[in-house]
Amino acid sequence: MKKYIQAYMRTIREFIEKELPSADASRINEVLKEFELKIAYFQHERFIHLIVTVLFALLEMMAVFTFFISLNLSAMLFAMLFLILLVPYIMHYYFLENSVQEMYRMRDEIVSSLQPKKP
Repeated sequence: MKKYIQAYMRTIREFIEKELPSADASRINEVLKEFELKIAYFQHERFIHLIVTVLFALLEMMAVFTFFISLNLSAMLFAMLFLILLVPYIMHYYFLENSVQEMYRMRDEIVSSLQPKKP
């Protein structure tokens, strides 16, 4: 997913830098429509990863709490396992969040090109 998002963002950046200044309104609207659809997909992906990340954070907290209450070795192993899984989820969610926010800025730039220029 990360490579897909990065490749798509490169495509949109190239459109903004190279085609947008000379593109007609129909081409801009076509790109904008597809871009808004992709943003919706990426927002959904971000939301799902938020749910998974929060779930693993809760499991981590419960495992740590259980370990401190019982001093059970298996609870410590679960806490370490959840931590090992939680860190990559946080990193991926961070990437998704920043990418979607960057897409918002790119969308605003495309939309502003459709606005009539003030004299």
